[in-house]
Amino acid sequence: MTRSDYYYTINKIDKDEKNQELTEKIKAIYAEHKERYGYRRITMELARRGVCANHKKVQRLMQKYKLKGITPRAKYKSYKGDFNGTVKNLLLNKVVDTKKHKTYYTRNFCTTAVNQKWTTDVSEFHIAAGKLYLSPIMDMHNAEIVSFNISKSPNFTQTMDMLNQAFQKHQKLEGLILHSDQGWQYQMTPYHSMLREKGIIQSMSRKGNCYDNGIMENFFGKMKNEMFYGHEYEFSTLDELKDAMVKYIHYYNNNRIQEKLKGRTPCEVRNSALE
Repeated sequence: MTRSDYYYTINKIDKDEKNQELTEKIKAIYAEHKERYGYRRITMELARRGVCANHKKVQRLMQKYKLKGITPRAKYKSYKGDFNGTVKNLLLNKVVDTKKHKTYYTRNFCTTAVNQKWTTDVSEFHIAAGKLYLSPIMDMHNAEIVSFNISKSPNFTQTMDMLNQAFQKHQKLEGLILHSDQGWQYQMTPYHSMLREKGIIQSMSRKGNCYDNGIMENFFGKMKNEMFYGHEYEFSTLDELKDAMVKYIHYYNNNRIQEKLKGRTPCEVRNSALE
């Protein structure tokens, strides 16, 4: 064997060993998060554990071993008619293009701190044993689920219970914007009254425009892809499904890192903001 062949072989063995070591760490994180993480979040989780790895290398190794993150599907619609425009969408910015003589709107989900903008919606989970409806509130700043209620029907008590939970956790909410679609729950007088009492400003999506509440839609898509779709037959009772939903929300808030949060979890962002 020539000297160059010898060093090539030694370097290749060393590289293969390093790749194997990294692969084992990738597989461990992938299994720990129940096959939910794609290469981006696995790269961020490796960095949190002190392992420096290029995201393209992580992607290559995951493709080699067929480790795939979970990817988005439809939702329960609570819309029951137009709310005659008395509640406006406060997340829209009007843009006038004088050159093209057009007026259009951009959505403003931006915040500078927690408890500035919240959003809510209802989503249906359907298994053979029946249906459950999840009604959560999310903080737009850190994507945290602030409170939630799970019910066998999308009733108004569910919505009010969700609000009461949120208000018990957070007292000073004056000036906060709470956004929703035009679901019938958010058109009820007691709902408006409770928000007014707390100094909260109500905002509603435009009729039939799911993108106006895209943040909440995005969360439902993630949750269903990561713990529900493909697992429906694992839940033989509604209690089993409810338990899995509660556990997922705890996992999402406390353990699931997010790229837009710079590799942190929603609760880590809230805690650092309140320090």
